[in-house]
Amino acid sequence: MIEIDAQALADRYLAQWTEPDAAGRRAAIERLWAENGCHILRPPAEIREIAEELGFAHTALEAQGYDAIESRVARSYERFVEKKGFTFRRCTDAMRLHGVVRFGWETVVDATGDVVGGGSEILVLDDDGRIEADYMFPGA
Repeated sequence: MIEIDAQALADRYLAQWTEPDAAGRRAAIERLWAENGCHILRPPAEIREIAEELGFAHTALEAQGYDAIESRVARSYERFVEKKGFTFRRCTDAMRLHGVVRFGWETVVDATGDVVGGGSEILVLDDDGRIEADYMFPGA
């Protein structure tokens, strides 16, 4: 595996979520992600509760490949950055162990700096240092 600076990777990862330009977002995704990379999200509590009522004990939301990840990132941008004025920042040092990088992040009101949420991320990298799997845990 190539050498990767875990802090720089975490910062570039978070930057893709706040990139206002659609072409810039796509370019960031293609630089960060393996072509068939998979973003796996632990759904919010209300989605997990509905799934449990339907008999699904373990729910996860997934987006795989550049197009699906681009759609996911664009929807997040529209909802959280464009409409609500949030930004995202790393709140813990990113740590790397072999091909895995872990870090925490915060959701911040851009205008005031108030922290309104956050979570943690586990990135599994391929041999080229691109994201093969991204496990996102909002609220963690």
